[in-house]
Amino acid sequence: MARAQNGDREAFHLLFKDVGPLITRFLRRRLLDHNQIEDVCQEAMIAVYRSRHTYEPERPFEPWLFAIVRNVSAEHFRREQQRLGFQVQVEELPEVSSGVGSLHDMELREALEQLSPVQMEALGLTKIMGLSVEEAARRIGVSVGSMKVRVHRAYESLKRYLLR
Repeated sequence: MARAQNGDREAFHLLFKDVGPLITRFLRRRLLDHNQIEDVCQEAMIAVYRSRHTYEPERPFEPWLFAIVRNVSAEHFRREQQRLGFQVQVEELPEVSSGVGSLHDMELREALEQLSPVQMEALGLTKIMGLSVEEAARRIGVSVGSMKVRVHRAYESLKRYLLR
């Protein structure tokens, strides 16, 4: 970390390669959704990078690292609870009228049901509400990179399901 603080890019690469699995293991005990684990891990690594100036080389690294990871995961939980507070849970999806193209509509509906809530939210904000990735990220309190990943994963999931 001391080398990384001095701008050594290879040191950052090695550091993130080493701590990535530690962060992932830490988050697996707290999160169930694999995509959320990846998102929070990515956010934690960005936070470590941004906070690198606060690390004191004479002190142990892991307590400093996990303090950042705990803060990032706590913020994630807070955002998730806030987001869930705005959603209305229903027992089943409302019926749609069966008209022309109903087979395609049903396939699309089934594909959308395969998406995680995070992916549905990302698609809803960017494609249905028409927000830019930056606006959508700001609205739910995640990084732009994280929002891009969520939208990309949603597209990939839809594509895999619809082209099977």
